Amino acid sequence: QVQLVESGGGLVQPGGSLRLSCAASGSILKINEMGWYRRPPGNQRELVARIGSGGLTNYADYVKGRFTISRDFAKGTVSLQMNSLEPEDTAVYYCNAYILAGQRWDDYWGQGTQVTVSS
Repeated sequence: QVQLVESGGGLVQPGGSLRLSCAASGSILKINEMGWYRRPPGNQRELVARIGSGGLTNYADYVKGRFTISRDFAKGTVSLQMNSLEPEDTAVYYCNAYILAGQRWDDYWGQGTQVTVSS
């Protein structure tokens, strides 16, 4: 019924930049929140950044000043601009959204996109 698809991952050198994008599609009535999470190698998934319908944002401490999240919920999209990337940012990045579809709210997840920061 609802699908999230990420794009923009890849290989980048330390200090470089990438922009991730996510698009939600399906029978969407309302989006309350969208965000980005990541799973570093050997670790569990953790919050990177999130943004609500009113534009209020929440960033993990380790990305403040480097990453910027933006959204257009009317289009069902969210983006993550990542600057000054470090090897520690290497992870699979997942798009997440809290969406009203049909008669209930649910969390939805994308398939993930690999970000590798290496020289």
